[in-house]
Order: sequence, then structure tokens, then C-alpha cells
Amino acid sequence: MFRHHSRPLVSAPAETAVLALLLAEGPLSRVELARRTGLSSTAVTKAARPLIDDGYLYELPPERTAPGAGRPVNPLAVSPDREFFVGVKVSPDHLFGAVCDLRAGIRVTARLPLADCRPDTVAAVFSALLDELLDNQPEFRERTRHVGVAVSGDVDRECGLVRHSGLLGWSDVPLAALLTAATGLAVTVENDVRALTVAEHWFGEGIGTGYFALVTIGAGIGSALVVNGELLRGAYGVSGEVGHICVDQTGPRCRCGANGCVEAFASTDAILRAVRDATGRPELAFEEVVELAREGDPAAREAFARAGRAIGVGIATLVNLVGPERVVVSGEGLAAYDLFGRHIKDAFAAHAFGAASRCPLLLRPLPWEEWSRGAAAVAIQALFPQYAATAATGSG
Repeated sequence: MFRHHSRPLVSAPAETAVLALLLAEGPLSRVELARRTGLSSTAVTKAARPLIDDGYLYELPPERTAPGAGRPVNPLAVSPDREFFVGVKVSPDHLFGAVCDLRAGIRVTARLPLADCRPDTVAAVFSALLDELLDNQPEFRERTRHVGVAVSGDVDRECGLVRHSGLLGWSDVPLAALLTAATGLAVTVENDVRALTVAEHWFGEGIGTGYFALVTIGAGIGSALVVNGELLRGAYGVSGEVGHICVDQTGPRCRCGANGCVEAFASTDAILRAVRDATGRPELAFEEVVELAREGDPAAREAFARAGRAIGVGIATLVNLVGPERVVVSGEGLAAYDLFGRHIKDAFAAHAFGAASRCPLLLRPLPWEEWSRGAAAVAIQALFPQYAATAATGSG
């Protein structure tokens, strides 16, 4: 089924360039591939041949590029069913999984509850979830060798290590090795927001961009950046943390220990705390705070307005520094976007410098399946040599 079970699919630069471009933007003719990659037509043909022979690429029927044009061309396309990938999102009380094809199309999903989120519990439930997913179709199991796992917190992808996850209560958990031992498959672990950004950059709103950003709104304010076509990590692995940009030094304390971070104003907990304090009603749930704001309660409306202003300033700072071509705004917090969306846009417009204010902010709903798809996109990256060394590899 696979020439080398645990090795990258491609190794030569030409093969890598051709497959990556076809995954994101195919079908494309050989002439167009040559133009876009800078390779000669002969080099494109040579690079594509082993991928066609292995069933990863196929030729579409001939087509003419224009009336009166010369010999018809045979565009190349990716065979999405040639290999499948599992993506799993780890939350404190559930594992959410999906089987995706080679172009990150979701084929089947499943979720299983966690009795607790201790690493050994997660490994046992993870193995059961994979069985449930891969048993849906016979070809899933025989054509799957890579699994991507998305986890909140500080993740060392190269080592497969979760350095710290406050949400899960983890420190220095060798998650990739643990899950590979449980399943025998190659496992890559990535921060959940970065995994989502990989999916959007390769297969979503960020296709074709060299500079791209994603911001998530919800229990935390997350973000990740693509610079020069690559996910930006920085020297310390925490680049692009828009949630911890300070927007008011006299503002409330953030869970990171600093004062006035975007997250200290704009996370769901921060909004809930602000409204509880302002109304003297400690029993309020977040859903009730949303309803209060929609009914016109001044304290609730002001809490959402402050959150929107903080997010807008944070995004403007990110855009001023990095200059993404577009910013996708996503997360479970979008359910209340009607309450703070205008404030985000107004604050962004007021603080974005010059032409940076033209950067579009695109809203993207985020059902839980998208987190799993993001994890699967990280697994798809393991086909390429620059990412494959980060995966803990299984036998077989």
C-alpha cells in the first residue's frame, strides 16, 4: 500500500513543490505547474511520474486552453482517496475525531467522552476512537498511516511534547510517543490554533497567500501566523500570541499573570466575570450574559463592547507588525458576534496603520469537526520532508 510506511511520500524538491501546489490549488496543467514552481516542463513531468505511478496523482481528460490553441493539455489532479488521515482534537472532557482524505475533506467523524484527562486515560480513549473511525470503511484502515493531534497550550511539535496545557492540567507530556505506542501509527502533535491555521492556509481561506493570520475567540483568544508561506513559530515557540498583547496596563489581571491583555477583556470567562461583578449576580452563566446583552442590559453590552475593542486593537497590532493578506476570525465566540463585531471592526479601523486597514477580516464558523480537520491537515503535512521528522513513527 505504501512504499515506505513511516517515511515522507516525497523527498526531492521538485516532487515536493509539485505535490504541495496540486494539493492546495489543483487540478493544474504541467505548463501551469512549471510556471508556478519555476521548474522546467521536463522537471515537472519527471517529478509527477512516480506520484502518478503510486496513485497519488492522475491525469484528467485532455482540454484545450483556448480556442485555436495547440495540442490539448492533460491537467494533473490529486487522487483524494489514495491515502486517509485521522485528526483528533483533545478537550478536557471529550476526544473529537475525523477521517479526512488527501485534500482534507472530512469523510467521517466521531467523538468519545473522557472520564478524566490524565494522559493514560486519553491514550486509551484515543485508541478506541481510532478503531471506531477506521472501522467505518475497510479502506480507511488500510490506507491510513498518519494521525494528527490538536491540543491547547504550549506544544513542541518537533519532540511531540506538550510542554504545558493549562486547560488539560498537563506539563511535559510526551504525547506523540504515548499515542504511537497505543496505536502503532505515526503521530504528530500540534497546538490546536496552529493546526487550524494549517488547514485554513493549505485548504481554506488562506490558499495561495504568503502572509496569513487566524484569530480564534472563545475560552481564550488564540492566533497563529503564516509568514513567507510557512507557519511562524519564532525562537521560543509562542509567536503571534495576539491574546497576550497588552491593550491597557491598568486593565484586569490575565491568567498569564500580566495586566490588560486582550484575553483579560475578551475571553468568555473575562466577559462573564465582568458582568457578574457589575450586576452583583455571581450565579449568571455565559449564555445568560449573552441574553442580557441582547435584551439591552447596559453592563452586559459594555462588557461585550470592551471585548470587541480589545480584540480589534489586538488584530490591528498583529496586522501592523506582520502585514497578512487576510485575517480569518473564528472560534466558538462567534455565536455572540452580533454583540461585539462592530466594536472589533471599529477598533481595527482606528488602529490599523495606513494601507493595513484594507486587510479583510473574514468570519469563519468553527464547529468541533473543524478542529479535527485541522489536526488531520497537520498529519497531511507529514507527507513532506520538512515536516515528517516531527512525527513519532509507528511500526509497519
